[in-house]
Amino acid sequence: MVTLVEDYLAIRRRLGFALRIQGYQLLRFARFADDIGHRGPLTLQLAVQWARWNAPRPVTWATRIDMLRPFARYRAQFDPATEIPPRNLLGTCHRRLVPHIYSAQEIQSLLAAAAQLLPVGGLRPATYETLFGLLAVTGMRISEALHLTLQDVELEAGIITVRETKFRKSRLIPLHPTTTQALQRYVHLRDTLVPTPPIDDFFLSDGGRRMLQDTVERLFRRLCDQPGWRSRGGHPVPRIQDLRHSFITHCLLRWYQQGINVDNEMLALSTYVGHAEVTYTYWYVTGIPELMAIAARRFEQFAQFAQGDLT
Repeated sequence: MVTLVEDYLAIRRRLGFALRIQGYQLLRFARFADDIGHRGPLTLQLAVQWARWNAPRPVTWATRIDMLRPFARYRAQFDPATEIPPRNLLGTCHRRLVPHIYSAQEIQSLLAAAAQLLPVGGLRPATYETLFGLLAVTGMRISEALHLTLQDVELEAGIITVRETKFRKSRLIPLHPTTTQALQRYVHLRDTLVPTPPIDDFFLSDGGRRMLQDTVERLFRRLCDQPGWRSRGGHPVPRIQDLRHSFITHCLLRWYQQGINVDNEMLALSTYVGHAEVTYTYWYVTGIPELMAIAARRFEQFAQFAQGDLT
């Protein structure tokens, strides 16, 4: 099964599909199938068995089935005995679990904890503090930040160039002056500790090593565990992706507080965070108490105005 999945991924990637997450999951499925001694085509029994393997949550089962369907359709062209899992076989995966919206105090605590990492005075703590800070104030995807090169970060102009990430789109991210200053401090320390790095990545670990996303996410979870944070969303623990949700939600909150027309600004925000459609940006908005209080006041004003018209 591993060989079949690798062939499928190679063909899809030659057509321009990145399939980073899907590819990782499909290879996990293939290794599972081979490890249990499965032989022959993909079957519904095998799909369900893998979907539930080490996964207590139904949404995970549904997501795994959804990722298997394109591969099964592809294999059915060559092996008619292949069974294509029906859509929603184990429930729907296209539902939004409420993210954890970080408060300003939580983000400050996170950055302070990152700065205390070992080795003291080394590049590692500075890298994590700067990386997490950049994600919090720009809403960038973690993959985008880790793929930045020195040429992508123009500190004199205060602009970051994100090149051909999700949806094959590139974009410019203007930076607040305080963000530029934080990046300048990081570059100064980086150049001092690693004057001739072996790679061109902007963010480096000690010794000039490349930052791996899995490693970053594991350390992020460990830092969130230290202060004993409890998730205020639908996920078991706060996630690094929730920094992106938090950026968009807090941006809307500031606009409402400042009396800015949110509908007029949403397209700019959608472009800034790299969404293909403005509806995706609205999908990221979470009803935190502060936003709900503003919504309640606006509805009360509308109701009073409507009542006045009727009388």
